[in-house]
Amino acid sequence: MTLDTGSVHRASVPSGASTGAYEAVELRDGGDRYLGKGVLEAVKNVNTSIKSKVVGMDPTDQRGIDDAMIALDGTPNKATLGANAILGVSLAASKAGAATKNVPLYQHFADLAGNKQKKFTMPVPCFNVINGGSHAGNKLAFQEYFVIPTGAENFSEAMQIGCEVYHTLGKIIKAKFGGDATLIGDEGGFAPPCDNREGCELIMEAVKKAGYDGKCTIGLDVAASEFKVKGKDEYDLDFKYDGNIISGTDLGNLYQELAKDFPIVTVEDPFDEDDWENWSKFTTKNKEQFQVVGDDLTVTNPTKIGRAIDEGSCTCLLLKVNQIGTISESIDAVKKAKQAGWGIMTSHRSGETEDTYIADLAVGLCTGQIKTGAPCRSERLAKYNQLLRIEKELEGNVDYAGAGFRTTSWMGE
Repeated sequence: MTLDTGSVHRASVPSGASTGAYEAVELRDGGDRYLGKGVLEAVKNVNTSIKSKVVGMDPTDQRGIDDAMIALDGTPNKATLGANAILGVSLAASKAGAATKNVPLYQHFADLAGNKQKKFTMPVPCFNVINGGSHAGNKLAFQEYFVIPTGAENFSEAMQIGCEVYHTLGKIIKAKFGGDATLIGDEGGFAPPCDNREGCELIMEAVKKAGYDGKCTIGLDVAASEFKVKGKDEYDLDFKYDGNIISGTDLGNLYQELAKDFPIVTVEDPFDEDDWENWSKFTTKNKEQFQVVGDDLTVTNPTKIGRAIDEGSCTCLLLKVNQIGTISESIDAVKKAKQAGWGIMTSHRSGETEDTYIADLAVGLCTGQIKTGAPCRSERLAKYNQLLRIEKELEGNVDYAGAGFRTTSWMGE
């Protein structure tokens, strides 16, 4: 996006591996080129119809730009122009708006959301150190295991803890399973041939060996939609191999057993995206012990979030801007969730780019939590490095969310 001052502002849009059925449409070309994943049609939409609509608009008018593209598309899920086309322009506009105002991107996001807090909050990083599910070729059903430095004093210390635990974990896995087990998954985590409980055991062993016992907690992204048995209240914990089928109730009991034995503070997508009954029962029973995060259930969509609030289905929103397709709608989703008392976890995608905007988004919207992979792979480290820069820039005017990550200083008012 080029302004009349001559300044150029770029953005890139990520893609998910395990995607919710109700996400905004990512427009791909199909055919043989790039195995059907080409985006010539989306790029054409940017350079023709979207361009003709937004050229000449004020870059600080994020809502106006986003609304113009939404109206131009004319569908509830951005199927005409593609959410990847619309979001690329929306993100570039946000960067152009920040530059026009001569403020950092995180400050611009805060302004757009109406966040008037005098102090910003650095998010707790949720390092995805063990990969399974659709993100790795091992037998592990659960998709992600996080180590979360809730006991760190600041974000910089949290990064140090995360890096040291990660590399300690790698040595433990190599000693137990051999060198092949230290190959990494989509998001930089290791992919050992372990079962669901052993994933937690490995993390706690690494935490203790690295010298951070008491400073770290555990999180899970189960991504249960990936192993739901179609048409039945059943889940297949060995879906990649022979099958280990249990009921939704038994799956919920498994999470509770793990939470008794390990310091689990967050569980994401514990059930299928359409299994509203099990979501609500599970959240009602466990909401005080740990947060229940909606990703595939809510897809950053204010309408879906509204239903989840009404039915008590979860207590935290996973914020993925490409699920909804614009910055303005993402802000609406965050405010709706915060006003209901939910936590917010800003998230990357497994098919991530080098763009660092989610780091600024996490700080500007005071989300208190961010997951953007292991401290490994440059597209993941780019976000963590941006957060380190932001913390240094805000020195004296920033807090670290720490153990209070579920309720931050700005709750969407």
